[in-house]
Amino acid sequence: MKAIWQNEVIAESDNTVVVENNHYFPPSSVKTTLLSPSKTHTFCPWKGEASYYDVNIHGKINRDAAWYYPDPKQAAENIKGYIAFWKGVEVVK
Repeated sequence: MKAIWQNEVIAESDNTVVVENNHYFPPSSVKTTLLSPSKTHTFCPWKGEASYYDVNIHGKINRDAAWYYPDPKQAAENIKGYIAFWKGVEVVK
């Protein structure tokens, strides 16, 4: 799987974890130099608190386009630290 925005591959992995139709990429497969921490947080009743990243490619910023669970509830432990994308970031095979 690949996560692509602005014709740039942000993440690529054969080992994503699919939860609720979202592909979560292992942290080692993500170009973290393209991400910057966001102050946004949301809460999922069964996964816990999500933290967000802005995606920054060639000076274009896609706010809160990536999220992850740094300390998920036990039911979502398998995606701890894994990163998912949305807001126009294409996730394709």
